Amino acid sequence: MHTRDLPLTEARALIERGIAKAQDLGVRGAIAVVGASGVLVSASRMDRGGTAGMARARSKAWIAATQQMPSVEHLRRMTTLPFPMERGFVGTAPEAVFPGAGGMPIRADDGAVVAGIAASGATVGPFVTYEGADPRKLIVHGKPANCEDLLVHFALGIPYVGQHGDDEQRWIDAYGSLPDEPGLGYEEPPPPTQPEHEWALALADRAIAEAQRRDVRIAVAVVDHRGDPIQQDCMDGAPTAGPFVAEAVAVTAATFQVASERVHGDLAALLPLTAAVAPGGVPIAEDDRVVGGLGIGGPAPHTCAEIAAAVVA
Repeated sequence: MHTRDLPLTEARALIERGIAKAQDLGVRGAIAVVGASGVLVSASRMDRGGTAGMARARSKAWIAATQQMPSVEHLRRMTTLPFPMERGFVGTAPEAVFPGAGGMPIRADDGAVVAGIAASGATVGPFVTYEGADPRKLIVHGKPANCEDLLVHFALGIPYVGQHGDDEQRWIDAYGSLPDEPGLGYEEPPPPTQPEHEWALALADRAIAEAQRRDVRIAVAVVDHRGDPIQQDCMDGAPTAGPFVAEAVAVTAATFQVASERVHGDLAALLPLTAAVAPGGVPIAEDDRVVGGLGIGGPAPHTCAEIAAAVVA
């Protein structure tokens, strides 16, 4: 009867498949899964994936999930609207701030949309040429593909459909002629090696395990020392404010290098990223150097702070 979101375990499995394919292709960025309700389920930044890619992926995934269509179709419709209506949509749906192509809805067995998935980042995009590219890996059943749409469709296990214009023309521009072989685009890639991603994932897992021990449901964010997200997760049934709070307190802790509640609100307001001074964020240090921040959101603030402290301890 109520809107269903894709469970966290299933979202993570899709993201890991996408990361494996991205590494096999030689591209780096971020992949996000947003539930049908519009709540973030999980998002991961690949190693050296660049800043802001997570935000773009989340926006496209949000559109695919909540508008229940590929984000390229949403983009096409938006371009037919008068400017005031187009601006009005973004104003009433601020999480759709980057209405680009590449997001795909995720459907349950009964056909209902339960989430959206998208990728973006440093070298993830609708490209067919990049450093170390193997053209055969961008051929799917004899047809050219681009790396962004390929890794998303591969993760979902659905037939490839490009969202970013004419893949064939890109291929001709890059290689001079169309491929004459079936290609390796849908070959299973080897397991990925992503040390920073695995580190952030382990921190998030420890936070979730601590929350389960306390019988509470949380959202967790791990950010780098600048405050850009590396890993974000929301436990099934956690308060929907959790992902926003977790990221904001993690940003504060990472950038000021102290617990989030110790920072004055006027100072947090100076940052170009959303930051909060509520309890729940702690800096993460390695070898006497702050390398990031951990944020917990959802339960009572003092509980969030205790969980964060237990994880980094």
